[in-house]
Amino acid sequence: MNIEYSTSTAILLSLGTVFLTIALIAFMRRYFANKDPQKISALNKEAGNSFSVATRNKYPEVDVFAFRSSFLGFGLAVAMGLMIVAFSWTTRETMVDTDALLADFADEIEMETPRTMEPPPPPPPPPPTPTALQIVETDVDIETIEFEDMSISEDTELEGAVAPPKREVAPPPPPPPPPPAPENKEIFRIVEEQPTFKGCESVTNKAERQKCAEAKLMEFIYEEIQYPSTARENNIQGTVVIQFVVETDGRVSNVNIVREIGGGCGKEAARVIQKMPAWNPGKQRGRAVRVMFTLPVKFKLA
Repeated sequence: MNIEYSTSTAILLSLGTVFLTIALIAFMRRYFANKDPQKISALNKEAGNSFSVATRNKYPEVDVFAFRSSFLGFGLAVAMGLMIVAFSWTTRETMVDTDALLADFADEIEMETPRTMEPPPPPPPPPPTPTALQIVETDVDIETIEFEDMSISEDTELEGAVAPPKREVAPPPPPPPPPPAPENKEIFRIVEEQPTFKGCESVTNKAERQKCAEAKLMEFIYEEIQYPSTARENNIQGTVVIQFVVETDGRVSNVNIVREIGGGCGKEAARVIQKMPAWNPGKQRGRAVRVMFTLPVKFKLA
């Protein structure tokens, strides 16, 4: 048999037990106070009990110890009931409505207009067309010159020539390593594929995957966050806005508090953001890039 009591039910049962005990004590006090001492004395004298051991200190009609067994049973029942309530006291975690939290995204985040690239400069004008050469016929006599073949080969013997010594040719040095790829330090705000919180990679639809990732993000934040005691005591409520950068490997860096409501709420939200696991990085033209992400965190007292 499974018995469960919430906090409010346990408090009501405890208060009811206390009120019932107080009412029983008040009833017994009133019961004994309404007894007339003179009538009780006269009745005991007529019965011949004026000198008995039982009536030496109290008369039987007003003897509290006559109800000893009833009071003992009532106390045992109260103790057992309180023990059952204590062992059946059950507390449950508060469910977080992520749809209500995600509905405030459009009102809290100010979107910036994406920067557009400047158009490329026009191509240079084509070079001018060269002027055609004109060939003019003249009557100049050209003397014919006969050329003697002076070429030599490896088998040609040279008179008085000394063969040069053979030199060992050293092997060419290895090619230098390729230069490292330039590190992309630019931070984007609007990209083709926004970074997403991990946990929804199996969802194929892009819109559904984005919504699932936002729900996973809200669940992580509201499971890890703790309402600061200073803010709770001073009834501080509102929305804290945090900005951070999702790196190309998914790490979270450059956590910055954009809007603070006081009471340590901003520091608590920044602590939870820094505790996040790696994200799926944002992509621009198929390449992972650094993306600035703005996240509102709402603090509300129940």
